[in-house]
Amino acid sequence: MKRPRYLLIPRLLLIFYVFFCRIPGIMSTRLVTLGSIELYQTHDWFPSKPTIYFSCQGGKNRTILPDVRQTNILYTFKGEESWQPLTELPVNKCKRCGLYEEDVIKSDDVFDEWELCADDFVDGKYSHFKDKEFNATFICLECTASADSTRSVSSDRKAVVKKPNVALVVILCVLASVVTVIGMVTAYKLWQKRKREQDQARFLKLFEEGDDIEDELGIGRVI
Repeated sequence: MKRPRYLLIPRLLLIFYVFFCRIPGIMSTRLVTLGSIELYQTHDWFPSKPTIYFSCQGGKNRTILPDVRQTNILYTFKGEESWQPLTELPVNKCKRCGLYEEDVIKSDDVFDEWELCADDFVDGKYSHFKDKEFNATFICLECTASADSTRSVSSDRKAVVKKPNVALVVILCVLASVVTVIGMVTAYKLWQKRKREQDQARFLKLFEEGDDIEDELGIGRVI
């Protein structure tokens, strides 16, 4: 037996509500890619091609930069390389990220480590500079920054006001809740109306069957 279509409305609205409220980042994918980078020096004592990688949160999910091999060369990228994106930023939190050089003898060398935040990006771009180490530009098209935010941030001098942008997500969750309630009330009223129509049809059918039985028995109304 097929279920009435109007009974599917609450389920669809509930799925919509959970989808938007439980995944805060659904409105925007805050993927960070590397736009350009220039190394000023390497930390390897031996003349070889270094292995440079980007990593966040204490070395987890490292991304090796296969093309970055020499110093004083500006490497530019389209963001479509196989090793992109570098990371994904949360809605209201920063990530501790850094640029490193792999070392097989001792612990990996650190070019720099810093807090990477969505508010660092202006018009989708953020430049990070470390004196005598490197200069890099990062891209995050869905990341936003306030008008007075620092456009180019250095590890030696960084002043960024972090303003979590969660108002839009909250508004969408509220709207989804309202739509869910309205949809459930509407579905309930439709179900009541449908039930009344079925009861009336059943009653009329019983009444007609009663008339047919009286006719068959020859019982008529006495005037």
